Amino acid sequence: MGVVAAGALPAVLAYPNARLHPDKFVEGLVGMTRRSGLDWILTEASLEPVVGKLATGAKSTIKGVLLPFQSEWGQPKTTEPIELKSSDPCLLQHSSGTTGLQKAVVLSHEAVLGHVDAYAGALHLSPHDKVVSWLPLYHDMGMIAAFQMPLALGMTLVQLDPFQWVTAPVLLLQAISAEQGTITWLPNFAFNLLADRVHEEELEGVRLDTMRLFVNCSEPVRSDSHRRFLERYRHLGVRAEHLSACYAMAETTFAATQTTPGRAPVTMAVDRSSLLNGCASPATERPVRDCVSSGKPIPGCELKVVDDAGTQLADGQVGEIVIRSPWMFSEYRNNEEDTTLALRQGWYFTGDYGFTLEGEWFVVGRKKDIIVVAGKNLFPEDIEDAVSGVPGVLPGRVVAFGVDNEETGTEDVCIAAEVELQGETERKALQLAVQKAGMRIDITIARVYLVPPRWLIKSSAGKPSRKANRQRILDDQPKKG
Repeated sequence: MGVVAAGALPAVLAYPNARLHPDKFVEGLVGMTRRSGLDWILTEASLEPVVGKLATGAKSTIKGVLLPFQSEWGQPKTTEPIELKSSDPCLLQHSSGTTGLQKAVVLSHEAVLGHVDAYAGALHLSPHDKVVSWLPLYHDMGMIAAFQMPLALGMTLVQLDPFQWVTAPVLLLQAISAEQGTITWLPNFAFNLLADRVHEEELEGVRLDTMRLFVNCSEPVRSDSHRRFLERYRHLGVRAEHLSACYAMAETTFAATQTTPGRAPVTMAVDRSSLLNGCASPATERPVRDCVSSGKPIPGCELKVVDDAGTQLADGQVGEIVIRSPWMFSEYRNNEEDTTLALRQGWYFTGDYGFTLEGEWFVVGRKKDIIVVAGKNLFPEDIEDAVSGVPGVLPGRVVAFGVDNEETGTEDVCIAAEVELQGETERKALQLAVQKAGMRIDITIARVYLVPPRWLIKSSAGKPSRKANRQRILDDQPKKG
C-alpha cells in the first residue's frame, strides 16, 4: 500500500521455495523482471544474500534491493501526496505459470475496487464473515479474493503461512475452528490434500460448522475431489451446500463466475465422446465425464462461448470462453503482442474451453493443452483423472501431454506420473495398469514415464505444468528409456 501511495506500481513475487535451488530461484526472477520491467526489490534482510544477485546481474532490470524493515531507513521524509486517478494502475499481478514465464497483468484502482464490490455481492458477504486463508499473495486468488476483498470491505482475515500449510494441511481446519471462519478459497488439489493428508487424531476439538463456503477455484473443478472432501469432513459439520466454485483469472481481476451460496454446485454427467466432438450431451452409458459448474456470471460480467472464428456458439456446444467486464486488465505490461491477441473488441479470449447450459458455466480444459490424435481432440484432464485412480500412482500427481510421432503423422499420448515404487517388476506392472486405465476411457497411452515423488514441475499456482513437464521428460528421455 505504501508503494501505491508513492505513485509506483507494486508486484508481489513468490517467496523462495526451500525445494528450489537459490540460483534457479534467481534465474526465474531475472526472467520475470525482464518481462515486467521491475526496477526495485523490497525484501527482508534474510533474503538479501539471495535476491541481491538481481541487482548485480547484467541480465536483470533491477536497480537495487531495499530493506524497508531495517532501522537505518530512519524517519520517513515528508513529501507532497501523489495525485492518483481511479483509472491509474495500482497493481501488477502475474498470471499463473512457471517462474519467469508469467504474464504481468496491469490492474487499475477501479478494476480492483469495482470487482471487490461485485464479487462480494455474488458471495452474499456480510460484516460477520471471516476469511481464513493459506494462499500466497503473489497469486490472484490470494491477493484479490483473500486479501484485497477483506481489506476493502473491513472484514477479518486470518492468514496462514503457505509453506507451513503445505507441511501440515490440518492448520487450515484448526484455524477455521478456532477463529470461527466462514469462507476460504482452495485450488482443487487442496481438497484432495485435505481429504488424504489429515489424520483423525489431528482433528480433536475441530468443528467446521461455522463455514459458509469452501470455494474451489484456479483449477478445473473435480466432482471426485468434492465428494472425498465432503465424506471426510461431514462428521465435523461440512455439508454439500458449503462446497462452492468460481471461475477466475488475473486478467479479470479475479472471479468471472460464482456458484450460488447455500447451494451445492450443479454437476452434469456428460458423454465423453460427444464432449470431445464439441457437444456436451448428457451421458447414457460409460465412459462419462462429471462436469462441475463454476456457477453463473458475477454482476457486471458477461461471458460467451465462441468457435475459432469468434462466432458465438449455442448452449451445450464446446468452444473458447470469452469475457467482457468493467474490471478487466488494461494490458500485459511490456507485451503488446499478447495483449492484442488476448483483448479483441472489448472481449478477453481466455484460452479455456467450456460450455454453458441453463445459465451455468462449465470449464473443461485449456485450449493449448489439448492433445490431437488422428484428428481427435483429447482433454488431458480426462486422461489424468483416469490415471490418478490407478493404485500406486500418487493421486493428482499426473500430467498427460502429446508428443509428435513422425511415423504415424499424429501425436502420441504420454503420461508422467509420480510413484513411490522401486523394483523394475513393480514398475512394469504399474505402467501396464496405467495403459489399461487409458483403455477404459478409449484412449491409447503410448508412453508411461514413472517419476519419483515431487519430480513434477509446478506452476506458481501449485499445479503441475504440462508444458514444463513435457519438456523435462523429453530432455530426460534417453535416461528413462
